[in-house]
Amino acid sequence: MKVEDIRVFVPCKNYDESKAFYSDLGFSQAPATDDLTLVENGDCTFFLQRFYNKDFAENLMLQVCVADIDHAYELAKATKYAQKLTPIESERWGKVFYLWGPSGELLHVTQLSN
Repeated sequence: MKVEDIRVFVPCKNYDESKAFYSDLGFSQAPATDDLTLVENGDCTFFLQRFYNKDFAENLMLQVCVADIDHAYELAKATKYAQKLTPIESERWGKVFYLWGPSGELLHVTQLSN
């Protein structure tokens, strides 16, 4: 099997709020169906789905690798839809901050060291 892409389906407690959250972070969107939106930034894509399961949503984690963590942090601070945001931390492998989306999903926003 040769895998060309893997896309996650992110559950949405409030579909419109989730779309606004990811838009505020710089993601473009295109409707796939009435209940599914393709979310894109660069070559990276995933789906927002009009479906919510609390246990699944609050255990979903996404690593979002960025080129400029300071810029990403400023965007994250500006969105009113984030549930929680941590400061940027330095790790041996790079820098990271944690951002919880409106449905409880956790984004590990990461700038890897070269």
